[in-house]
Amino acid sequence: MDWNDLHYVLTVARAGTLAGAARRLGVNQTTVARRLAAAERALGTRLFERVDGALHPTKSGEAAIAHAARVEQDVRALELAAGGGDAEVAGSVRLTAVPVLINRLLVPALPRLHARHPRLRLDLVAEARNANLTKREADIALRLARPDGGRGLLTRRLGYLDYAVYGSRRRSADRLPWITYDEALAHLPHARWLDAASQGQARALVSVNDTETVLQAIHAGLGKSLLPCFVADGESGLRRLSGAKALLSREVWLLTHRELRHHARMEAVVAWLADLAKTRLKGS
Repeated sequence: MDWNDLHYVLTVARAGTLAGAARRLGVNQTTVARRLAAAERALGTRLFERVDGALHPTKSGEAAIAHAARVEQDVRALELAAGGGDAEVAGSVRLTAVPVLINRLLVPALPRLHARHPRLRLDLVAEARNANLTKREADIALRLARPDGGRGLLTRRLGYLDYAVYGSRRRSADRLPWITYDEALAHLPHARWLDAASQGQARALVSVNDTETVLQAIHAGLGKSLLPCFVADGESGLRRLSGAKALLSREVWLLTHRELRHHARMEAVVAWLADLAKTRLKGS
């Protein structure tokens, strides 16, 4: 079989859909479907089955994914051995974080990073799921809670994400209902805070599962809610309703691979993230 097809199999497993895999790989969905079909033909078995719109690996698929992950690790190890310390800031770094950090913190600052290191490619993966760095799903991760770490991983607190209550400037604050999160996210600190604050009060006729959606719902005048200050304070159509003091703070942690820490491209991205944290986050 074409060993490159294993990369497609592994990416489909991580993304859960053909469309998600296509976005991660930078190709169209048809290409992903074709390469997956080629891998299944070569192995003579189905690797995935579709359940409720998502692709789930079969038993054969799980075996193929495990082998593909080992191949990926071997390739990375070869790159390390052949790179001689990787003294040049060039190549790809895969970074994962929740969408609000990717979209609101990292993407606006990318031009400065690219101007400084034009041969450095940053592969951004915006998702709520915590990617597994040990399994090489990413090189760097930003987390909104102290991570367990793990064998071969380095952790570092970058700062704090402060939250406050915001509403639309076009609506009277005393008439705004609370915009809350979907029950599936009830365990998150900001969702718990909103649930407690809105007890016995009017709630908006909408619930959300993403910070960006909260922001747009507030802009639309649907209600008030908790938002990260570094995002909402810069929105001209919003006003802070809870005063200057933050109501909630969440830690922002950086995770990296121990074995990659001396690579120039990794050092460049980590330094860029630390600089961003100093200018945009609290207590960094």
